[in-house]
Amino acid sequence: MRTLYRARVVHTQSHPATGDWVLVDDRHVQRVGAGDPPAADRVVDLPGATITPGFVDTHVHLTPTGTALVNADVENARDGAELLAIARERAAAPTEVVWLQGFDETRWSDPALPGLAELDAITPRPLAIWRADGHVCLANTAALVQGAVADLPGTERASGGGYTGRVRMEANDRLHRWFAQTLSDHDVQELQLRAAGLAATRGVTSIHEMSMPAGHGLRDLEVFLAQRDRLPVDALPIVATMDVPQIMDLRLPSIGGDLPVDGSIGARTAALAAPYADGSGEGVTYYEDEVLEGFFLSGHAAGLQVGVHAIGDRGIELVVSAWERVYATLDSRARRHFRARRHRIEHVEMASESQIERAAMLGLAASVQPAFDAAWGDDGGLYELGVGRLRAAAMNPFRTMLDRGMEMGAGSDSPVTPLDPMGGVEAFERHHDPTQRLSRSEAIRVSTIGGARLVHQEDKKGALAPGSHADLAVWDDDPFTAADVSALRPVLTVSLGREVFAG
Repeated sequence: MRTLYRARVVHTQSHPATGDWVLVDDRHVQRVGAGDPPAADRVVDLPGATITPGFVDTHVHLTPTGTALVNADVENARDGAELLAIARERAAAPTEVVWLQGFDETRWSDPALPGLAELDAITPRPLAIWRADGHVCLANTAALVQGAVADLPGTERASGGGYTGRVRMEANDRLHRWFAQTLSDHDVQELQLRAAGLAATRGVTSIHEMSMPAGHGLRDLEVFLAQRDRLPVDALPIVATMDVPQIMDLRLPSIGGDLPVDGSIGARTAALAAPYADGSGEGVTYYEDEVLEGFFLSGHAAGLQVGVHAIGDRGIELVVSAWERVYATLDSRARRHFRARRHRIEHVEMASESQIERAAMLGLAASVQPAFDAAWGDDGGLYELGVGRLRAAAMNPFRTMLDRGMEMGAGSDSPVTPLDPMGGVEAFERHHDPTQRLSRSEAIRVSTIGGARLVHQEDKKGALAPGSHADLAVWDDDPFTAADVSALRPVLTVSLGREVFAG
């Protein structure tokens, strides 16, 4: 069936640049134009509205996003006492475990975290409360013991030898995996569906699903793959594993994704070249040079696009150096194919100008999170508290990446920051460093066709042109010119020709 969408203006990000109607034939765009429209089986009139390509979120965790949607109270907690009160209220329900997610102590007036005794006083059942970035967990004794993480690296102890209740690194992954096993397949399906539905309400038509078997178990990926075609938005799984044969058996084009080379600044586990400002060390790296290089080489040789998570400057250096060694083994023809693969780095928050230049020479692509800067980049924010004013000022150099020719797409890392591309567009425009800001049109392009290019889908997504996927968002104001883009929400979202949201 052919559907004609008529609006005030259609921004195609293709040729012609604008029109006033889009003709959709089943799942694909047949034509975009202006003037008298062609015949169609169905006409949708959208007077005064603006049509844009659907947005692409390059970094989403679906199941945790679904979990976060039922944890808004945790996200909004104003201090440790309020967080404990929320946990106490949850513990009143007759559940096997008590599982909360989403706090961010850097937004509290007093950033002190609850200790083990306070957590134990809430319930004798296993209790875990994850930080927004997922890299830190607060757990009571029952969770530490029953989750078998009490003696694993990352389970923090006080100077006297007792547990503090804070869990990071390997222990954090193990504990999350253990808690996730308490969910049924139906629970996981509903959480993923809820998150994908949220994406549709925000004008997002494509997401890159960052599957994390280390923290969520393989069952989470299996449930996703089983219902992928039924989700309201198009979702491409990228699995955080080094198991190249497994990914080839699944016939997926990419591997690694959010596979962590280091941790996060909030957890003080992002790998830095110099110590954190509060003296809490230099962070951690999770792989030796030769292991990372071997993974890159085997993934590239298998024809896969390879990606990893790297935040700190030392973590980014580890990644870029390993790719340079792989690149050095290739002849001229192989190097051309290497650059065309667009191997990815997720986050890239502390990249130096030198690292950006070297990454651009290799054809590496950056999946960045502009909302991180909006949340943590201002004076006194998480970045400054973690790495000090001077290093914080240089965080998230988006303009430099674009100007040096790096491929760049934008993601939310939902649930770490909201699954909301307009919030990301505003964050690009209002970067804490005025010299690193993007224009409105640049921000939208990075958030649409830029994301499509990160997974070699620029012929299908991110633009409205004959043969592209019928992925579009309809707005009652023009995102390219609206005074307050952050408040803009779509009135209609179409993904693969399906009208998946109408507001």
